[in-house]
Amino acid sequence: MFFTYLRRELRRRMRQAVFIALGLALGIGLVITVTAAASGVKNAQGTVLHALYGVGTDVTVTKTPTAGSDTPGSFGFGFRTGTTKRPAAGTKIDTSTLAAGGALGSISSSSVTTVADLHDVSAAAGGLTLNDRTLSGTIPAINTSGGSGTGGFGGGSGGSGGGGGSFRANFSTNTFGVDGVDIGTGELGPLSSGTISSGRTFTTADASSDVALVDSSYATQNKLSVGSTIAIGNSKGTTTNFKVVGIVSEPAGDNPSDVYIPIGVAQSLANMKNDVNTVYVAASSASAISTVSSEIKTALPSDTVTNSSDLASEVTGSLSSASSLANNLGKWLAIAVLIAAFGLAILLTMAAVSRRVREFGTLKALGWKSRRIIGQVMGEAVAMGIIGGVVGIGLGFAGAELVSKLSHKLTAVVGQTTGSATPGGARQFGAGGTGGTGAGGTGGGFGGGGGGGGGFRAATPASHTVTVHLSAAVSTNVILLAVLLAVAGGLLAGMFGGWRAARLRPAAALAKVA
Repeated sequence: MFFTYLRRELRRRMRQAVFIALGLALGIGLVITVTAAASGVKNAQGTVLHALYGVGTDVTVTKTPTAGSDTPGSFGFGFRTGTTKRPAAGTKIDTSTLAAGGALGSISSSSVTTVADLHDVSAAAGGLTLNDRTLSGTIPAINTSGGSGTGGFGGGSGGSGGGGGSFRANFSTNTFGVDGVDIGTGELGPLSSGTISSGRTFTTADASSDVALVDSSYATQNKLSVGSTIAIGNSKGTTTNFKVVGIVSEPAGDNPSDVYIPIGVAQSLANMKNDVNTVYVAASSASAISTVSSEIKTALPSDTVTNSSDLASEVTGSLSSASSLANNLGKWLAIAVLIAAFGLAILLTMAAVSRRVREFGTLKALGWKSRRIIGQVMGEAVAMGIIGGVVGIGLGFAGAELVSKLSHKLTAVVGQTTGSATPGGARQFGAGGTGGTGAGGTGGGFGGGGGGGGGFRAATPASHTVTVHLSAAVSTNVILLAVLLAVAGGLLAGMFGGWRAARLRPAAALAKVA
């Protein structure tokens, strides 16, 4: 009885049913088309990003120092007056200590090898962030007042011990940052985004040499240029002269160090043989970044893993514009059309119920309960929704095919992968390059080893353009979504129509019967 009455009513009100079904079909068809187009752009973008591999997708691994492990070096001399251990008046003090700061803990170089051997890692390199603290001045004469008190001094101030000798002295202090760079895998280190403004960058021959690159701002402040000499301390407080071979300019927004030296030399000076405090990691692809992060956290549970950048921000040109259009404008347009289609279906259903007052009054007089009438109205609305869904799926397929046929080629323009300051020259990440790393020791840093699915290779001077075709494919999930939307639209229309029908009273309805 239910289906017989439903079929008869749909035939009798064919024009209204067609309007409702077409409204829902247009909304659902647009949703399918926009979703397929957005998926096509995403796949095209993935093709481009796959060509770029790990560009900008580096993961950074650091470690929080343990309590009491911070020994950055301190300045000052404590001694008792009247002893032979105090420095003589007029003695010149010039000490320079190179040590790690308190923000980063030491990581064994074996951890770099562990990370490099992970499945989705293409390359890994260790870095060493250090601070050079210099104290210079002259020991003044000490005025004693008897007793065996203590005397002391610190930078810019003096102190006295009870009843003992005291003095005041001024000492100058200076601090600058020093980064140890893995020359063998420098495309992942702190120099990867820098450019050489003068001089040259590091080469493999510099791995154990006393040569340095200097940040352009620091060079300007201290009047340093290519060929100048800069003194860098060590763990014993003495200094080593380094020849400046290049001036580096880092992009705005970076936090560059002041001086860069080979990591093996830095490890030796700071007495941190086979230790690093930062590990730079390149994933095999943009989509593998999250997997790489999880793998590293599992392999090094006590270390901190950070995703440092978003690869998609490197993409420019029509690919980026198309992606923005498909994901933003198209999404809101589809939602607006769906709301309009659902609203149209609800209004037409309620209007149909109003025109069927006498019919429903007669059915109630014959014994139909309100629940049965509501079910009948909802059944008709759901049937129209399903018909609209089927037609909408067909329209969606047609729209997706039209997008694929009419869409222009998409392009992504990518500049050099790394800056000219990259040790050994600029690199471009792609298949067939070399990746990975090996354990390094004093003077050697980290050498090249086997990598993952991609690697870094020499970059071409010109920008690289990747061209892809947009293919808007309709997935099974999208079809299921369309069916659900169609049923939801029919249910909404049926609910409002049924609510209107339930409010009819048999007496009022029969009064309108001619």
